[in-house]
Amino acid sequence: MCQNFISHLRRYISLSEDEVELLLHNVRQLKVEKKDFLLKEGQTCKANYFVEEGLLRMFFINDKGVEQTTQFALENWWIADYMSLTKQHSSPFFIQAIETSTIVCIEHHKQEQLFEQLPQLERYFRLMMQRAYAATQMRVRFFQIYSKEENYRHFVSSYPDFVQRIPQYMLASYLRITPEYLSELRRKQS
Repeated sequence: MCQNFISHLRRYISLSEDEVELLLHNVRQLKVEKKDFLLKEGQTCKANYFVEEGLLRMFFINDKGVEQTTQFALENWWIADYMSLTKQHSSPFFIQAIETSTIVCIEHHKQEQLFEQLPQLERYFRLMMQRAYAATQMRVRFFQIYSKEENYRHFVSSYPDFVQRIPQYMLASYLRITPEYLSELRRKQS
């Protein structure tokens, strides 16, 4: 159970077998079917989600009624609405399974308890948040200085695993381009 999860943690922090047991006792593993939701707009994000296997996305619906994808998460990635999770208030986001997925959930209140019991876990999450924040900064920068085509090329070269697994309309939404323009870019690249 949770082998990817434990292996991933151990890449960044040390955990004894007793600490692993304590951790596993306080997390929940669940299977999410394709198109099922972990979070819907208006709900409070109650957990931090680690993708053991599968693929998830976070999105919101803009003022024109169009889905706007903001984040993807595949194996060994975390996803949550962190504002909703930390403040425990309603979320403007949806988190949905793109593929049938196995998820490790750490509920908000249990995560806080685990930080007290396993201080190295707090260090792990600090490292993950630093990496995520840096990636967000780079994404904003790319959107500011690169063309839509350059953004597409960068995404394809940086995340080749995603490109084959994400439906075209979701990738287009994430890149802030139309599915038709994405098709055109793919044809150019072939």
